[in-house]
Amino acid sequence: MIDRIQKLIEEADSFTTNSLADLEAFRVKYLGKKGFLNGLFADFKSVPNDQKKAYGQAINTLKSTALEKVSTLKAELEANTTKTSAVGDLTRPGDPINIGGRHPISLVKNQIIDIFSRIGFNVSEGPEIEDDWHNFTALNLPEHHPARDMQDTFFIQTDPDILLRTHTSSVQVRYMENNAPPIRTISPGRVYRNEAISARSHCFFHQVEGLYIDKNVSFADLKQTLQYFTKELFGKSKIRLRPSYFPFTEPSAEVDVYWGLETETDYKMTKGTGWLEIMGCGMVDPNVLKNCGIDPKEYSGFAFGMGIDRIALLLHQINDIRLLSENDVRFLEQFKSSF
Repeated sequence: MIDRIQKLIEEADSFTTNSLADLEAFRVKYLGKKGFLNGLFADFKSVPNDQKKAYGQAINTLKSTALEKVSTLKAELEANTTKTSAVGDLTRPGDPINIGGRHPISLVKNQIIDIFSRIGFNVSEGPEIEDDWHNFTALNLPEHHPARDMQDTFFIQTDPDILLRTHTSSVQVRYMENNAPPIRTISPGRVYRNEAISARSHCFFHQVEGLYIDKNVSFADLKQTLQYFTKELFGKSKIRLRPSYFPFTEPSAEVDVYWGLETETDYKMTKGTGWLEIMGCGMVDPNVLKNCGIDPKEYSGFAFGMGIDRIALLLHQINDIRLLSENDVRFLEQFKSSF
């Protein structure tokens, strides 16, 4: 009998496992209600009197060995067990966080907004689905006006008076209708024109248009504002204004900035002239002021507009405007460090 107990002691002492389930089976086998120890205690009454002392000591040794083995292994296994939670394994090293970045259109738009905000311009926004009045008629483009052909338009088929805006000048009309001068606002947003898609043009693009209405506003104020803008955005202050035509401004001009001819890229961008066209501008036509409920005899103003996409291509040296809307991750990852 004692020899059998000694064998059980040796087995219990040498037992090892990496599983809590196996450890629980070991505990039940030795210490459970139907385990070895209870069976040995039940046999105690049949042990001869001269062997009871040795038998009892052997049983106690087996019990303490089994209890110690269970306690030791349980502590080790629980310490090594991976702790998990509702959000995953908290003991694992953290994964590196990928740095995000803004889209190049957003980068340029935010730069432009920041520059004009320093000289008192606020930001105004309006709907992309417009009516004929705000997009054309109020801007001195009545029905059948030939200048409407300059902007190939997406009309809503069920209602010929509703269209996708062709410029953010419609936002300026809405702003003038609801705000009294002095007015100083810029209107960034997406616009749509029915044009062929190529590396240099798209059927939708982004604009920022500016408007300043107050008493005694002159063309000199316009030039000074644009010179400040080009200096802040491009780092170049030399500009020129060429006579042009826009139905909602008179006089009107195209604005060129002197980019220079320092590199081969400069020659390609400026076609060897050093000058780069960046926007259109002009003094607000009195008819536009009148259509918006502003007295043209008391107030005057200037307006300007530029394509954000074209400026993004220029600043980031992108050679295809389609890249800005194709969501190619390989392209967008280049702007991860930009904010």
